[in-house]
Amino acid sequence: MHIAVYLPPLLSLVAPLGARPLSERCEPRLATWLLTVSALVLGTASTISLGLLAITGLIRIPLLAGLGHWSTHSAQRDDPAQLSVALVAGLLLGGALLTAVRMLWRRAHTLAVAAVDAACMPARDGIVVLDDDAPDAYALPGLPGRVVVSTGMLDTLAEAEHDILLAHERAHLTAHHYAFVALAQFGAAANPLLRPLATAVTYTIERWADENAATATGDRKRVARTVGKAALAAHQLPALTRATSATLGILGRRGPLAKAGPVPRRVAALLAPPLRCHPALTITTAAVLAAATLATAEAAHDLHRLLTTVGAWR
Repeated sequence: MHIAVYLPPLLSLVAPLGARPLSERCEPRLATWLLTVSALVLGTASTISLGLLAITGLIRIPLLAGLGHWSTHSAQRDDPAQLSVALVAGLLLGGALLTAVRMLWRRAHTLAVAAVDAACMPARDGIVVLDDDAPDAYALPGLPGRVVVSTGMLDTLAEAEHDILLAHERAHLTAHHYAFVALAQFGAAANPLLRPLATAVTYTIERWADENAATATGDRKRVARTVGKAALAAHQLPALTRATSATLGILGRRGPLAKAGPVPRRVAALLAPPLRCHPALTITTAAVLAAATLATAEAAHDLHRLLTTVGAWR
């Protein structure tokens, strides 16, 4: 437990450095899976590590030690973690659990509302056309989901580009991209150090949908042009409209960050040959996740041995 318990938080410090290479160099579907699993595993492992450290502080409290039949004297002598470290870990653990539960509740509520809205929307072939001059398009999760597009967006794009728009949005629904975003954000809620991974997932799902549209239409340049036109049209939306509309749209991440980089990067990726699986990045990511998992298991085993020892000395 001397080293193993600290390894997951340390890996969470360096893991975000791989978010940009994964999102830019790896095939989008694989990148999305790797980033999402990384956020979940590292978020869970670091939270468990905080819990293990917090427990080492709890067993030094006489009242709690009496309930577990542990010797506080033996705990102070044999516990490798300082009491101050255990107290800080306990505070961080409380904050992590509170943030994660709050995020989970809000996400569940949002998805439930989206499902109800989708079920109530009259649709033709799963498509809902809103009579709105503001150009907008997004996928609304539900059972079944809906592709929502405004008349303003349809008027902005040429008729030959409508199939690209629909292919992009349908890709979000069929691949359940909202679930990847939710899971990555859940891991980042438990460990704020992992927020770059969750941010990268919101980009890679757009790239995933772009590639699906390119495959469906067979014309990468036309998809790139459509993505660019939709992004330019989105700048005309009022700020409130951009903030309240759904995130799974052809416009990608909305707001200031959308202007600063993601859309041009998507267009550039579509104008380049399709990305392949990147073995080195995949193996490195798998190694990091394996190390975090094994370290957490080792730390839990060490805590079990510590509790057995302090119990035997009572």
